[in-house]
Amino acid sequence: MQLLERRLDNVVFRLSITDSRGQARELVRHGHFTMNGHRMNIPSYQVNPGDVIAWKEASTKKEVFKESQERIGRNTPPPWLTLDSAKMVGQVIRLPESQDIEGTLDTRLIVEFYSR
Repeated sequence: MQLLERRLDNVVFRLSITDSRGQARELVRHGHFTMNGHRMNIPSYQVNPGDVIAWKEASTKKEVFKESQERIGRNTPPPWLTLDSAKMVGQVIRLPESQDIEGTLDTRLIVEFYSR
């Protein structure tokens, strides 16, 4: 579960930058974000404590960035992430723990499925 939660596309979604994980995946894939100052277009990239996620400078002029600015602040990011809503920059403070992972996912069913 921690590996899924640490995906860059999921982190972008958890920071309330996008409305859905699908939208987050598309924006990451199209290179709209930087990771620690370097362009990143791999949605499955595993974030680590200290990583800084920000919009790419050229992307801040696009409509999707303006929509994201309006969306920021509606939800509070999980305790393992921080968000500077004025600068639209997120940071990973620590790795997510089991109590940080939201949802009604029954991990027992996943284990059961893959054990066959």
